[in-house]
Amino acid sequence: MSEFFAPAALSVSELNACARQLLEENLIGLWVGGEVSNLTRAASGHYYFSLKDARAQVRCVLFKSVAQQMSQPLQEGDHLEVSGKISIYEARGEFQITVNAVRHKGLGQLYEAYERLKQQLTVEGLFAAERKRPLPAHPKVVGVVTSLAAAALRDVVTTLRRRHSGIHVIVYPTAVQGAGSEMQIAAAVANANQHAQADVLIVCRGGGSIEDLWSYNEEMVVRAVADSIIPTVSGVGHETDFTLTDFAADVRAPTPTAAAELVSPDMAQLRRNVALLQTRIYQILQQRYYDASQRLDWLARQLRHPQQNWQQQQQQLSDMQRVLQLSMQRQFRQHQQNLLQQQHLLNNLRPQTDHAHQRLVFQYQQLQQLWQHILLQAQQRLQQQNSLLEAVSPLQILARGYSVVTNQRGHIVSDGNKLKTGQFLNIRFASGERSVQVAPPKVQSDLFDN
Repeated sequence: MSEFFAPAALSVSELNACARQLLEENLIGLWVGGEVSNLTRAASGHYYFSLKDARAQVRCVLFKSVAQQMSQPLQEGDHLEVSGKISIYEARGEFQITVNAVRHKGLGQLYEAYERLKQQLTVEGLFAAERKRPLPAHPKVVGVVTSLAAAALRDVVTTLRRRHSGIHVIVYPTAVQGAGSEMQIAAAVANANQHAQADVLIVCRGGGSIEDLWSYNEEMVVRAVADSIIPTVSGVGHETDFTLTDFAADVRAPTPTAAAELVSPDMAQLRRNVALLQTRIYQILQQRYYDASQRLDWLARQLRHPQQNWQQQQQQLSDMQRVLQLSMQRQFRQHQQNLLQQQHLLNNLRPQTDHAHQRLVFQYQQLQQLWQHILLQAQQRLQQQNSLLEAVSPLQILARGYSVVTNQRGHIVSDGNKLKTGQFLNIRFASGERSVQVAPPKVQSDLFDN
């Protein structure tokens, strides 16, 4: 009878479905930590592994879309914390977690604190691009906030000495990790700003784990760097390490050495630039000198002494006289030839009367008179041109009693007020030259008074 009233049995499928429902509805938002074992990566890119501790293990599946968001591939033996859908794979009745979030074990709270503070300070505008200031091009003093025993300090000093030996370095010593180091770093930044001796400030340390670098994610350090009056460069860790101090600084350098290179001009390059500029300036000045010299030579060739103009005019007059004589001779020969032709015609016609002969004689006389008249006019014009040339000739002006006064440089003197007593002058007359010395000035009398 007892078997008759016993409850109906569940099928295996029903049991697994019921268990799945209970798990998915009640185990929500949990994080589970353990060591990765039995790791398998399928050709599809999905990961299948077990998460175990000392007493138990649970199967996990990590799909490709979630795995691609991880900073590094999943490896056997990794200690992880995972979150996802806790359920049962009904076909085999296996308890499993379908992972949708992964974090390294023990770092979950640090990552959460990092993101929370980053979001807060971003909203406040501490990381805004418009707050960033340019670094000074030629700093004289570089401040370094780091540990005196840090290799980063040696790297920074060595780089600064190599690139620009004239830069003075001030170290503001501080612990860079461990308990209370964040307060020391913030105090060192504040101390550098209080003394205001540095032109630029490097906040740096070498690489390390996220725990080692955590002081540079603390709010007091980030705010101290953001509030710095001195332009700041963050050189914390290696190139792949990012801290909140990197976002607060004016410039982020991947390493301490890179930070030193960013703040220091390369003296060798500066010397090369100066040499190039000097060469360019010399070339420009040399070209200007050549251009000015050529211009001066051209102007000098355009200048001519009045005597040269007079000689040129005389030459032109001689040329005109020669052309006139040639023209007159040509016309005379032409008339003479015409006359001979007419005479020849007359001889051929055998003129019978004296009248024709007289007319021929008359025409010949007219031709002689015309020739004399033309020659007289040409001589008169030639005489007029010669008189005009002699009137403007400097030699004729000197012959009328004038003279030309020049100083020792050969420059013509036209203003007696500019002369100095005792100055030597040269006076050129129509015939000869004399050197004279300037006497003390006196009141000028009328030019034409005796």
